[in-house]
Amino acid sequence: MRVAVVRQGEFEIDPRVQREVRALLHAGHEVDVIALRGTGAPRVERDGNLTVRRLPLPRRRGGALAHIADYALFFVAAFALLTVLHARRRYRLVQVHTLPDPLVFAALVPKLTGARVLLDLHECMPEFFATKFGVGLDHPAVRAVAAGEQASIRFADFAITCTEQMREAFVGRGADPGKIGLVHNTAEEEVFDPAKHPPRRREPGRFKLICHGSVEERYGLDTAIRALALLADEIPELALEVYGRGSQLPELRALAAELDVRDRVHFSGGFVPIEQLLEAIADADAGVVAMKRDAFRDLVHCNKMYDLIAMRRPVITSRTRSVEAYFSDEAFLWFRADDPEDLAGAIRRLHDDPDLGARLVERAAEEVEPYRWPSQRERYQRYVLSASGSRSADGDV
Repeated sequence: MRVAVVRQGEFEIDPRVQREVRALLHAGHEVDVIALRGTGAPRVERDGNLTVRRLPLPRRRGGALAHIADYALFFVAAFALLTVLHARRRYRLVQVHTLPDPLVFAALVPKLTGARVLLDLHECMPEFFATKFGVGLDHPAVRAVAAGEQASIRFADFAITCTEQMREAFVGRGADPGKIGLVHNTAEEEVFDPAKHPPRRREPGRFKLICHGSVEERYGLDTAIRALALLADEIPELALEVYGRGSQLPELRALAAELDVRDRVHFSGGFVPIEQLLEAIADADAGVVAMKRDAFRDLVHCNKMYDLIAMRRPVITSRTRSVEAYFSDEAFLWFRADDPEDLAGAIRRLHDDPDLGARLVERAAEEVEPYRWPSQRERYQRYVLSASGSRSADGDV
Protein backbone atom coordinates (compact mmCIF):
# COMPACT_ATOMS: atom_id res chain seq x y z
CA MET A 1 0.00 0.00 0.00
CA ARG A 2 1.24 3.49 -0.85
CA VAL A 3 0.89 6.01 1.99
CA ALA A 4 1.55 9.76 2.03
CA VAL A 5 2.40 11.40 5.36
CA VAL A 6 2.11 15.19 5.76
CA ARG A 7 3.57 17.08 8.73
CA GLN A 8 4.27 20.80 9.12
CA GLY A 9 7.52 20.23 10.98
CA GLU A 10 10.95 18.68 10.52
CA PHE A 11 10.56 14.93 10.07
CA GLU A 12 13.95 14.09 11.57
CA ILE A 13 13.13 15.68 14.95
CA ASP A 14 9.50 14.58 15.30
CA PRO A 15 9.45 11.32 17.30
CA ARG A 16 5.74 10.57 16.85
CA VAL A 17 5.92 10.91 13.06
CA GLN A 18 9.15 8.90 12.93
CA ARG A 19 7.68 6.07 15.03
CA GLU A 20 4.58 5.82 12.88
CA VAL A 21 6.49 6.00 9.59
CA ARG A 22 8.75 3.18 10.74
CA ALA A 23 5.65 1.21 11.73
CA LEU A 24 4.28 1.70 8.21
CA LEU A 25 7.57 0.55 6.68
CA HIS A 26 7.69 -2.41 9.08
CA ALA A 27 4.26 -3.45 7.78
CA GLY A 28 5.56 -3.39 4.20
CA HIS A 29 4.00 -0.12 2.98
CA GLU A 30 5.62 2.44 0.68
CA VAL A 31 5.76 5.85 2.40
CA ASP A 32 6.20 9.38 1.04
CA VAL A 33 6.69 12.08 3.68
CA ILE A 34 6.04 15.77 3.04
CA ALA A 35 7.59 17.95 5.76
CA LEU A 36 9.45 21.18 6.39
CA ARG A 37 13.11 21.43 5.50
CA GLY A 38 15.49 22.00 8.39
CA THR A 39 18.94 23.56 8.13
CA GLY A 40 21.26 21.37 6.10
CA ALA A 41 18.65 18.72 5.31
CA PRO A 42 18.33 17.52 1.69
CA ARG A 43 15.27 18.53 -0.35
CA VAL A 44 14.59 14.88 -1.25
CA GLU A 45 15.88 11.81 0.54
CA ARG A 46 15.20 8.18 -0.39
CA ASP A 47 15.85 5.04 1.64
CA GLY A 48 14.21 1.87 0.40
CA ASN A 49 10.41 2.27 0.56
CA LEU A 50 10.72 5.69 2.25
CA THR A 51 10.96 9.01 0.42
CA VAL A 52 11.10 12.27 2.40
CA ARG A 53 10.34 15.49 0.52
CA ARG A 54 11.15 18.65 2.45
CA LEU A 55 9.64 22.03 1.62
CA PRO A 56 12.13 24.94 2.03
CA LEU A 57 9.66 27.45 3.47
CA PRO A 58 10.44 30.40 5.77
CA ARG A 59 9.22 30.27 9.37
CA ARG A 60 8.25 33.44 11.20
CA ARG A 61 8.29 34.11 14.91
CA GLY A 62 5.61 36.27 16.42
CA GLY A 63 1.93 36.31 17.26
CA ALA A 64 -1.18 34.68 15.86
CA LEU A 65 -0.87 36.33 12.44
CA ALA A 66 2.64 34.93 11.95
CA HIS A 67 1.40 31.44 12.84
CA ILE A 68 -1.53 31.76 10.44
CA ALA A 69 0.79 32.92 7.65
CA ASP A 70 3.11 29.94 8.22
CA TYR A 71 0.17 27.54 8.28
CA ALA A 72 -1.28 29.00 5.08
CA LEU A 73 2.02 28.89 3.20
CA PHE A 74 2.71 25.28 4.12
CA PHE A 75 -0.89 24.32 3.33
CA VAL A 76 -0.65 25.71 -0.21
CA ALA A 77 2.72 24.06 -0.85
CA ALA A 78 1.67 20.71 0.63
CA PHE A 79 -1.67 20.76 -1.21
CA ALA A 80 0.09 21.31 -4.55
CA LEU A 81 2.83 18.73 -3.96
CA LEU A 82 0.47 16.10 -2.60
CA THR A 83 -1.90 16.57 -5.54
CA VAL A 84 0.93 16.13 -8.06
CA LEU A 85 2.35 13.10 -6.23
CA HIS A 86 -1.07 11.47 -5.97
CA ALA A 87 -1.57 11.84 -9.73
CA ARG A 88 1.66 9.90 -10.20
CA ARG A 89 1.55 7.49 -7.29
CA ARG A 90 -2.16 6.97 -6.49
CA TYR A 91 -1.97 6.79 -2.71
CA ARG A 92 -4.30 4.42 -0.89
CA LEU A 93 -4.00 6.45 2.33
CA VAL A 94 -2.96 9.98 3.27
CA GLN A 95 -2.05 10.56 6.93
CA VAL A 96 -1.95 14.19 8.05
CA HIS A 97 -0.36 15.22 11.35
CA THR A 98 -1.43 18.35 13.22
CA LEU A 99 -0.89 21.21 14.04
CA PRO A 100 -2.81 22.80 12.34
CA ASP A 101 -5.99 20.74 12.10
CA PRO A 102 -7.16 22.19 8.73
CA LEU A 103 -3.95 20.87 7.13
CA VAL A 104 -6.00 17.71 6.60
CA PHE A 105 -7.74 19.48 3.71
CA ALA A 106 -4.46 19.33 1.78
CA ALA A 107 -5.63 15.77 1.06
CA LEU A 108 -8.78 17.00 -0.71
CA VAL A 109 -7.83 15.88 -4.23
CA PRO A 110 -6.57 12.44 -3.14
CA LYS A 111 -9.76 11.95 -1.11
CA LEU A 112 -11.99 12.94 -4.02
CA THR A 113 -10.16 10.46 -6.24
CA GLY A 114 -10.35 7.45 -3.95
CA ALA A 115 -7.71 7.80 -1.23
CA ARG A 116 -8.67 7.51 2.43
CA VAL A 117 -7.56 10.08 5.02
CA LEU A 118 -6.19 9.47 8.53
CA LEU A 119 -5.83 12.51 10.81
CA ASP A 120 -3.27 12.34 13.62
CA LEU A 121 -4.23 14.93 16.24
CA HIS A 122 -0.98 15.70 18.09
CA GLU A 123 -2.50 18.58 20.06
CA CYS A 124 -5.87 20.07 21.03
CA MET A 125 -5.67 23.20 18.91
CA PRO A 126 -8.27 25.33 20.78
CA GLU A 127 -6.53 24.81 24.12
CA PHE A 128 -3.13 25.29 22.46
CA PHE A 129 -4.08 28.68 21.01
CA ALA A 130 -5.96 29.84 24.10
CA THR A 131 -2.97 29.23 26.37
CA LYS A 132 -0.33 30.41 23.88
CA PHE A 133 -2.02 33.77 23.27
CA GLY A 134 -3.52 34.28 26.74
CA VAL A 135 -7.22 34.23 25.87
CA GLY A 136 -10.15 32.17 27.16
CA LEU A 137 -11.64 29.12 25.51
CA ASP A 138 -14.77 31.19 24.84
CA HIS A 139 -12.87 33.79 22.82
CA PRO A 140 -14.34 34.12 19.29
CA ALA A 141 -11.01 33.24 17.67
CA VAL A 142 -10.69 30.10 19.81
CA ARG A 143 -14.26 29.10 18.99
CA ALA A 144 -13.37 29.46 15.31
CA VAL A 145 -10.35 27.21 15.85
CA ALA A 146 -12.62 24.67 17.56
CA ALA A 147 -15.00 24.76 14.59
CA GLY A 148 -12.04 24.10 12.29
CA GLU A 149 -10.99 21.18 14.50
CA GLN A 150 -14.41 19.55 14.24
CA ALA A 151 -14.62 20.12 10.48
CA SER A 152 -11.20 18.50 10.10
CA ILE A 153 -12.24 15.42 12.07
CA ARG A 154 -15.42 15.10 10.00
CA PHE A 155 -13.41 15.34 6.76
CA ALA A 156 -11.05 12.54 7.79
CA ASP A 157 -12.08 8.90 7.48
CA PHE A 158 -10.56 8.21 10.89
CA ALA A 159 -8.53 10.10 13.51
CA ILE A 160 -6.05 9.13 16.20
CA THR A 161 -4.73 11.09 19.18
CA CYS A 162 -2.35 10.74 22.12
CA THR A 163 -4.28 10.59 25.43
CA GLU A 164 -7.75 9.76 26.66
CA GLN A 165 -8.07 13.34 27.94
CA MET A 166 -7.44 14.70 24.43
CA ARG A 167 -9.98 12.28 22.98
CA GLU A 168 -12.54 13.41 25.57
CA ALA A 169 -11.93 17.05 24.57
CA PHE A 170 -12.57 16.29 20.89
CA VAL A 171 -15.69 14.26 21.67
CA GLY A 172 -16.93 16.93 24.08
CA ARG A 173 -16.90 19.44 21.24
CA GLY A 174 -18.97 17.16 19.02
CA ALA A 175 -16.69 14.57 17.40
CA ASP A 176 -17.98 11.03 16.87
CA PRO A 177 -16.34 8.93 19.63
CA GLY A 178 -16.23 5.92 17.31
CA LYS A 179 -14.07 7.84 14.87
CA ILE A 180 -11.13 8.64 17.20
CA GLY A 181 -8.59 6.07 18.40
CA LEU A 182 -5.63 6.29 20.76
CA VAL A 183 -1.93 5.79 19.99
CA HIS A 184 0.13 6.92 22.97
CA ASN A 185 3.38 8.89 22.69
CA THR A 186 5.42 6.06 24.13
CA ALA A 187 9.10 5.45 23.38
CA GLU A 188 10.28 3.32 20.47
CA GLU A 189 12.14 0.62 22.35
CA GLU A 190 14.39 -0.36 19.46
CA VAL A 191 15.86 3.14 19.83
CA PHE A 192 15.52 3.81 23.58
CA ASP A 193 17.17 0.54 24.57
CA PRO A 194 18.89 0.37 27.98
CA ALA A 195 20.61 -2.88 26.95
CA LYS A 196 22.63 -0.86 24.42
CA HIS A 197 23.03 2.13 26.77
CA PRO A 198 23.13 0.73 30.32
CA PRO A 199 22.05 3.19 33.04
CA ARG A 200 24.92 4.46 35.14
CA ARG A 201 24.91 3.49 38.81
CA ARG A 202 24.82 6.14 41.51
CA GLU A 203 28.28 7.41 42.39
CA PRO A 204 29.33 9.43 45.44
CA GLY A 205 30.04 13.10 44.70
CA ARG A 206 28.04 13.16 41.45
CA PHE A 207 24.34 13.84 40.86
CA LYS A 208 23.23 14.77 37.37
CA LEU A 209 19.74 15.59 36.09
CA ILE A 210 18.70 15.77 32.44
CA CYS A 211 15.99 17.60 30.47
CA HIS A 212 15.68 16.86 26.75
CA GLY A 213 13.45 17.97 23.90
CA SER A 214 12.24 21.36 22.70
CA VAL A 215 13.40 24.30 24.80
CA GLU A 216 10.21 26.33 25.08
CA GLU A 217 8.46 28.14 27.94
CA ARG A 218 5.75 25.50 28.30
CA TYR A 219 8.28 22.83 29.28
CA GLY A 220 9.22 24.58 32.52
CA LEU A 221 13.01 24.51 32.24
CA ASP A 222 13.15 27.78 34.16
CA THR A 223 11.56 25.93 37.09
CA ALA A 224 14.30 23.28 36.91
CA ILE A 225 17.08 25.89 36.90
CA ARG A 226 15.53 27.76 39.84
CA ALA A 227 15.22 24.50 41.79
CA LEU A 228 18.87 23.71 41.11
CA ALA A 229 19.86 27.15 42.38
CA LEU A 230 17.92 26.54 45.61
CA LEU A 231 19.95 23.36 46.20
CA ALA A 232 23.34 24.66 45.04
CA ASP A 233 24.86 24.96 48.52
CA GLU A 234 23.09 21.91 49.95
CA ILE A 235 24.06 19.53 47.10
CA PRO A 236 27.31 20.86 45.61
CA GLU A 237 27.58 17.96 43.12
CA LEU A 238 24.14 18.68 41.60
CA ALA A 239 24.18 19.50 37.87
CA LEU A 240 21.60 19.85 35.09
CA GLU A 241 22.03 19.01 31.40
CA VAL A 242 19.62 20.49 28.85
CA TYR A 243 19.52 18.80 25.44
CA GLY A 244 17.51 20.46 22.69
CA ARG A 245 16.84 23.72 20.94
CA GLY A 246 14.12 26.33 21.10
CA SER A 247 13.21 29.96 21.56
CA GLN A 248 13.78 29.97 25.34
CA LEU A 249 17.49 29.12 25.21
CA PRO A 250 18.80 32.73 25.52
CA GLU A 251 16.45 33.41 28.44
CA LEU A 252 17.53 30.24 30.24
CA ARG A 253 21.22 30.97 29.76
CA ALA A 254 20.63 34.42 31.25
CA LEU A 255 18.68 32.93 34.16
CA ALA A 256 21.47 30.46 34.96
CA ALA A 257 23.96 33.34 34.97
CA GLU A 258 21.68 35.51 37.10
CA LEU A 259 21.28 32.73 39.70
CA ASP A 260 25.04 32.02 39.63
CA VAL A 261 24.61 28.40 38.49
CA ARG A 262 25.84 28.63 34.90
CA ASP A 263 28.69 26.26 35.82
CA ARG A 264 26.04 23.73 36.95
CA VAL A 265 23.79 23.96 33.85
CA HIS A 266 25.04 22.61 30.53
CA PHE A 267 23.16 23.44 27.31
CA SER A 268 23.71 21.32 24.22
CA GLY A 269 22.73 24.35 22.12
CA GLY A 270 20.63 22.26 19.77
CA PHE A 271 19.46 18.77 18.96
CA VAL A 272 22.24 16.18 19.05
CA PRO A 273 22.59 12.80 17.31
CA ILE A 274 20.33 10.22 18.93
CA GLU A 275 23.23 8.06 20.14
CA GLN A 276 24.69 11.05 22.00
CA LEU A 277 21.32 11.78 23.60
CA LEU A 278 20.88 8.15 24.66
CA GLU A 279 24.32 8.14 26.29
CA ALA A 280 23.44 11.35 28.13
CA ILE A 281 20.15 9.91 29.43
CA ALA A 282 21.91 6.71 30.55
CA ASP A 283 24.56 8.82 32.30
CA ALA A 284 22.02 10.91 34.25
CA ASP A 285 20.75 10.07 37.73
CA ALA A 286 17.22 11.19 36.83
CA GLY A 287 15.19 13.06 34.24
CA VAL A 288 13.07 16.13 34.92
CA VAL A 289 9.78 16.75 33.10
CA ALA A 290 8.74 20.20 34.36
CA MET A 291 5.67 20.97 32.21
CA LYS A 292 3.73 24.09 33.12
CA ARG A 293 0.07 23.44 33.94
CA ASP A 294 -2.91 24.92 32.12
CA ALA A 295 -5.92 23.84 30.07
CA PHE A 296 -3.69 22.63 27.23
CA ARG A 297 -1.00 20.84 29.21
CA ASP A 298 -3.62 19.08 31.34
CA LEU A 299 -4.50 17.07 28.22
CA VAL A 300 -1.12 15.97 26.85
CA HIS A 301 1.84 13.71 27.64
CA CYS A 302 5.49 14.51 26.87
CA ASN A 303 7.49 12.10 24.72
CA LYS A 304 10.42 12.66 27.07
CA MET A 305 8.54 11.06 30.00
CA TYR A 306 8.22 7.80 28.07
CA ASP A 307 11.84 8.06 26.85
CA LEU A 308 13.07 8.19 30.44
CA ILE A 309 10.91 5.24 31.51
CA ALA A 310 12.18 3.14 28.61
CA MET A 311 15.78 4.03 29.50
CA ARG A 312 15.10 3.04 33.14
CA ARG A 313 15.81 6.46 34.58
CA PRO A 314 13.82 7.86 37.55
CA VAL A 315 11.36 10.53 36.49
CA ILE A 316 10.69 13.76 38.41
CA THR A 317 7.57 15.27 36.89
CA SER A 318 5.12 18.10 37.43
CA ARG A 319 1.52 17.22 38.17
CA THR A 320 -0.86 17.53 35.25
CA ARG A 321 -4.28 15.94 34.93
CA SER A 322 -3.42 13.66 32.03
CA VAL A 323 -0.23 12.26 33.59
CA GLU A 324 -1.90 11.72 36.97
CA ALA A 325 -4.67 9.78 35.18
CA TYR A 326 -2.14 7.29 33.81
CA PHE A 327 0.49 6.94 36.56
CA SER A 328 0.43 6.54 40.34
CA ASP A 329 2.29 8.47 43.03
CA GLU A 330 4.70 5.52 43.32
CA ALA A 331 5.83 5.63 39.66
CA PHE A 332 7.33 9.14 39.68
CA LEU A 333 8.55 11.82 42.03
CA TRP A 334 5.88 14.49 41.60
CA PHE A 335 5.98 18.22 42.21
CA ARG A 336 3.60 21.13 41.73
CA ALA A 337 4.00 22.69 38.29
CA ASP A 338 5.90 25.99 38.18
CA ASP A 339 7.00 25.55 41.83
CA PRO A 340 10.83 25.51 42.17
CA GLU A 341 10.71 24.83 45.90
CA ASP A 342 8.52 21.76 45.47
CA LEU A 343 10.78 20.51 42.68
CA ALA A 344 13.82 21.12 44.89
CA GLY A 345 12.16 18.99 47.57
CA ALA A 346 11.65 16.13 45.09
CA ILE A 347 15.29 16.33 43.94
CA ARG A 348 16.43 16.33 47.57
CA ARG A 349 14.41 13.18 48.30
CA LEU A 350 15.95 11.35 45.37
CA HIS A 351 19.47 12.49 46.24
CA ASP A 352 19.17 11.54 49.90
CA ASP A 353 17.68 8.07 49.30
CA PRO A 354 19.94 6.04 46.95
CA ASP A 355 17.37 3.22 46.74
CA LEU A 356 14.43 5.44 45.82
CA GLY A 357 15.43 5.73 42.17
CA ALA A 358 15.40 1.96 41.65
CA ARG A 359 11.94 1.68 43.24
CA LEU A 360 10.57 4.40 40.99
CA VAL A 361 12.06 2.78 37.89
CA GLU A 362 10.51 -0.62 38.68
CA ARG A 363 7.07 0.81 39.42
CA ALA A 364 7.07 3.00 36.30
CA ALA A 365 8.03 -0.02 34.19
CA GLU A 366 5.04 -1.94 35.58
CA GLU A 367 2.58 0.89 35.00
CA VAL A 368 3.77 1.71 31.47
CA GLU A 369 3.28 -1.88 30.30
CA PRO A 370 -0.12 -1.29 28.58
CA TYR A 371 1.31 1.71 26.69
CA ARG A 372 4.61 0.24 25.46
CA TRP A 373 5.42 0.78 21.80
CA PRO A 374 5.10 -2.84 20.58
CA SER A 375 1.41 -2.90 21.52
CA GLN A 376 0.88 0.71 20.39
CA ARG A 377 2.52 -0.08 17.05
CA GLU A 378 0.13 -3.00 16.48
CA ARG A 379 -2.80 -0.77 17.38
CA TYR A 380 -1.59 1.94 15.01
CA GLN A 381 -1.15 -0.57 12.19
CA ARG A 382 -4.73 -1.79 12.72
CA TYR A 383 -6.00 1.78 12.56
CA VAL A 384 -4.09 2.30 9.31
CA LEU A 385 -5.68 -0.78 7.76
CA SER A 386 -9.10 0.27 9.00
CA ALA A 387 -8.73 3.84 7.74
CA SER A 388 -7.54 2.57 4.36
CA GLY A 389 -10.60 0.34 4.05
CA SER A 390 -8.63 -2.90 4.31
CA ARG A 391 -10.29 -4.28 7.45
CA SER A 392 -11.76 -3.22 10.80
CA ALA A 393 -9.81 -1.81 13.71
CA ASP A 394 -11.14 -4.60 15.95
CA GLY A 395 -13.01 -2.11 18.09
CA ASP A 396 -9.87 -0.41 19.45
CA VAL A 397 -10.95 3.17 20.07
